[in-house]
Amino acid sequence: MIFLDFKTKMFDLACFNIYQIYAWQPDFDRNNLTRWVKKGYLIRLRQGYFAFSEYKSKPDYSLYFANRIYRPSYISLHTTLAFHGIIPEAVVQITSVTSLKTESFKNDFGEYSYKSVKEDLMFGYELKPMADNRTIQFATPEKALLDLLYLYPFYDSEQELEELRLDENYLQDDLNKDLLMNYCAKFQSKALDHRVKLLLKTYDL
Repeated sequence: MIFLDFKTKMFDLACFNIYQIYAWQPDFDRNNLTRWVKKGYLIRLRQGYFAFSEYKSKPDYSLYFANRIYRPSYISLHTTLAFHGIIPEAVVQITSVTSLKTESFKNDFGEYSYKSVKEDLMFGYELKPMADNRTIQFATPEKALLDLLYLYPFYDSEQELEELRLDENYLQDDLNKDLLMNYCAKFQSKALDHRVKLLLKTYDL
């Protein structure tokens, strides 16, 4: 197959998997993909998932691909907290929550980490618009904070919570405490209830 024909057909998908190719060309030769990755035309995102190398220079696609290569998932935890300036550290990994098993991938767009939760905890995210009329599933700051306290049980003392160095101005002025407590109740977790109370006490909220 000629690469230009393939690109014309698949480019607007941004990211695609082998099954989408077979739906279009049932007799497609997978060896083409290996060859095109070696030539730098394509980037392998994970087993069976690819993107065109041109998307590396486009903003936000590393985040968009986080949603696409492991579904269902939404961006949360450290990535969301850093995005809103709630934690001071720049985040190396793109962190997400999924109802699938815990997983991680590394590719030319970045490092992707997925933490597993029960299906009924897959809520509290919104669709953030990006270029090309696409959207990214991003946890609200309140849900990202709860996901963090739920999935990282060592945040169970004032000292550990202080070491998170959460932005106190954000917590005082922008955090929606009602939403935080509403979401917290949905977890039905006494351990999380305890950590949230500790968080409110530690940061005097």
